[in-house]
Amino acid sequence: MYLLLILLMIVLTVMLSIQQAQFGRYPSGERLQRIKRSVHYKEGAFQNESFTPQLTEGASYFGVLNEFLFKKNERKRPLEALPSIKTDLHHLPLNENILVWFGHSSYYMQVDGKRILVDPVLSGSASPLPGGTKAFVGADIFKPSDIPAIDILFISHDHWDHLDYRTIKELKPKIKNVICGLGVGEHFEYWGYDKKIIHEKDWNESVDLPDGFKVTLTPARHFSGRSFKRNPSLWTSFVLQTPAHKIFIGGDSGYDTHFAEIGNQHGPFDLAILENGQYDKSWRYIHLLPEEFLVAAGELKAKKILPVHSAKFSLGNHPWDEPLIKVIQNNLTAHLNIITPMIGEPVYINDATQQFSNWWEGVK
Repeated sequence: MYLLLILLMIVLTVMLSIQQAQFGRYPSGERLQRIKRSVHYKEGAFQNESFTPQLTEGASYFGVLNEFLFKKNERKRPLEALPSIKTDLHHLPLNENILVWFGHSSYYMQVDGKRILVDPVLSGSASPLPGGTKAFVGADIFKPSDIPAIDILFISHDHWDHLDYRTIKELKPKIKNVICGLGVGEHFEYWGYDKKIIHEKDWNESVDLPDGFKVTLTPARHFSGRSFKRNPSLWTSFVLQTPAHKIFIGGDSGYDTHFAEIGNQHGPFDLAILENGQYDKSWRYIHLLPEEFLVAAGELKAKKILPVHSAKFSLGNHPWDEPLIKVIQNNLTAHLNIITPMIGEPVYINDATQQFSNWWEGVK
C-alpha cells in the first residue's frame, strides 16, 4: 500500500509538473492540420528520412540508465571555470560580419547588416528539473540582457538544451522574426509571441525575408519533444542565404545522406556550424560521433566549420573536452578549416587568416 501511494504521488507530481508553461503546448487546430499534410508526418508523429531507432542495435534503456547513474567519469564536467571573453554585443559595429559562440549550440551572428540568434539557452540550465543539467562554471557568462535587438531567431528543435523557456520569454520584446520547423511555433504563441512573426516551415521549404535574406529548412536526423510525447514537432537544419554569404546552421543530427545532399544542392558554404558533442555509441543515429563529424563537414563543402554542442552542458558520458580534442586530432589527416573559438570570442566570418587557440588544454 505504501509503495502504491509513493508511486501515485510520483505520477501526480509529474502530471502537475508538465502543466507548467515551460513545457510548452502541443500543436492543435489549423497548425495541427497543416502538420498532418506534411509528407514527413506519419502515424501521429514526424519521421526522419531514414529509419532512426532511438538506441543503437544491442543497446538498452536499462544499460544506458545504468551507465549514466553508476559509471564513474570524473571528467564529465570541468573542475574549474572555463576561459571565456565577454564581448559587448550591443556595441559591435553592425557592418562587421561576426559570430560569437555562447557554448553548446547557442550563438549570435551579425551577417550583412542583420543580427541573428540561434538556439539561445541563457538561463544556466538545460533541464526543467530543479538542480538538473547546469551549465559549466564560466560557460554561462551571457544573459538575455546582453542580447541586442534580433532580426532573425532560429530554433532548430524544441529540446530543452535548444529551446529555453526563460530565455525566450525574456527575449520576446527584442525578436523581429522566428524561424522554426512545423509545430515549434505552438510553443512561441503559447508564450506570448505574435504569430505574425513566426515562420514555421517543413523541410525543403523557404522563407524570404527583407534585404535579400532567404532561409531554407533542410533535413536533420534527430527527434523532438519536451515531455512524454515523441516527435510532435519538426527538428531541422537551415541554409541561410544572405546578400553576400551562405551559412549552414546544423542543429542536432546524426549522420546520414542528407549532409551530402545539402552540400550538393546548397553548397559550398562560407561557414557551417555543426554539432560535435554529447554523443554516445548507444545513440549514434541521433548525434554525430567524432569520426563522423569531419565526414559530414567535408560533404557540406564549407570554407570554415565551427563545432558546437559542447563545452557548456554534460548530456553525454564522455569527458567534457573530448569533442574538441578529437576534432583536432581527426583533422590532422582531413585538413579542413576547423575553427575553435572560446566562449564569447569574436569570430570574423570574412577573415580567412584568423587563428584560434586550443583553449581547453590545461583546464582540469
